[in-house]
Amino acid sequence: MPIASVNDVVEIIEPKRGGPSGPSKPPRGFGGGGNGGGSGSDSPGRQRAYVTGMTVALGGILMFFMALVSAYIVRKGAGTDWRALIVPRILWVNTAILIISSFTLSRSRRHFLRDDLQGFRHWWYVTTALGFLFLVGQLIAWRQLNAAGVYLASNPSSSFFYVFTAAHGLHILGGLGALLAVAFHKGRRMSLATSSSVVAMYWHFMDGLWVFLFLLLTLGR
Repeated sequence: MPIASVNDVVEIIEPKRGGPSGPSKPPRGFGGGGNGGGSGSDSPGRQRAYVTGMTVALGGILMFFMALVSAYIVRKGAGTDWRALIVPRILWVNTAILIISSFTLSRSRRHFLRDDLQGFRHWWYVTTALGFLFLVGQLIAWRQLNAAGVYLASNPSSSFFYVFTAAHGLHILGGLGALLAVAFHKGRRMSLATSSSVVAMYWHFMDGLWVFLFLLLTLGR
């Protein structure tokens, strides 16, 4: 019996990928024509892998911040040198900005699901701009504390304030890098559907985490 050539094997396998109705339509992505798709598409298995990886990463981030929160609570009740820190009022504005960015990100995703890539990119850019605005606001809060003579080593409460805001700010900076990567991605590694979904998970998580830290710093001081 003659040995089947590679081309014969490919001809047998390829029709099975699309089922009886023909080849399956690849998921949407940055590459290709129309609304995207083709060069940067992901299989459902790869999409689940990216989502699972992000879930694990967020679990690690949560454990890190919960360790800081535990240290904050223990240190607050361990000595008599703790002085309540009056947080700068601009933190209220910064918190509102970050919450709004979650709404704009959700709106961007809704435009994507309607195959409106122009609307998707518009609100994605708005979210990115709000993220940068949040970081600027955090730097202003630091400058206001410095102007008032409150530094990292002034008191345990101020030390934790700087540590919390710096750690969260670095994670927000990483999220901004991811937002920009999605905005300018050409679809060679992840499709637009997968990348935007994973980055949205991260951004919403950092938003909720900041609300928790803000309440801790204002109500639990």
